Amino acid sequence: MRLTSFTDYGLRMLMRMASQPEQGFSTADLAEEFRLSRNHLTKIMQRLARAGIVETRRGAGGGAFLCMPAENIRLGEVVALLEQGQALVECFGVDGGDCTIDGRCRLKARLRQAEAMFLEDLNQTTLADIALPIQRAA
Repeated sequence: MRLTSFTDYGLRMLMRMASQPEQGFSTADLAEEFRLSRNHLTKIMQRLARAGIVETRRGAGGGAFLCMPAENIRLGEVVALLEQGQALVECFGVDGGDCTIDGRCRLKARLRQAEAMFLEDLNQTTLADIALPIQRAA
């Protein structure tokens, strides 16, 4: 299974936020730290905020903060949220793709089961388990 860059970047952002949950993080700071597009990170942050995983605050002392303890954020749920709309295979898409064996295919059910097991396994891990270690100045 291959995750989209959207999910990869979202996980990186959350891992960083979990390392210092009391600190607000701007998308500009995260973009600079990870050398990623600020516009792309803004879209990811918006999806995380709509889902209630992060909240954003404006002004002095603002930024993005986790809405709950990192111990309560399950990775499988985050991956499912960020991969929303990204079909594992073409036939999982909304329109079913151009599959010529639909209705006779035995692979589809196995792939759905594997996808569910993948997310279930990820749900055994929380964001706290993978928080980035804080780098100390030398």
